Amino acid sequence: MKGLYTVLLLMLSNVFMTLAWYGHLEFKKISWLQSIGLFGVILISWGLAFFEYIFQVPANKIGFSENGGPFSMFQLKVIQEVISLTVFTLFAVYIFKTDKLNINHLIGFVFLILAVFFIFKK
Repeated sequence: MKGLYTVLLLMLSNVFMTLAWYGHLEFKKISWLQSIGLFGVILISWGLAFFEYIFQVPANKIGFSENGGPFSMFQLKVIQEVISLTVFTLFAVYIFKTDKLNINHLIGFVFLILAVFFIFKK
């Protein structure tokens, strides 16, 4: 159960991370945010990143094997990276609609899955 909680919290964390890191690139589509300066963008991103950490820190705490969780630190990092790229891809293709998913992206994801396999291999 701790593994499931860890993954769910990491997924929520990465939604906020993606919005904090890349959401401001879409401000041009929102009239009242078009004129916001760099400092304002930074403050909004920091505000979103706060929620990223609200989910990220407990996910790692719950999931880490030395705290009774099922994952090593390497495993936590690889899980986070795969979730991060998955969430980013979904946002880029379906929410922001800035990119198309191409064969080279899919090949890269296959290599990420292989990385997960080898990191988790005992």
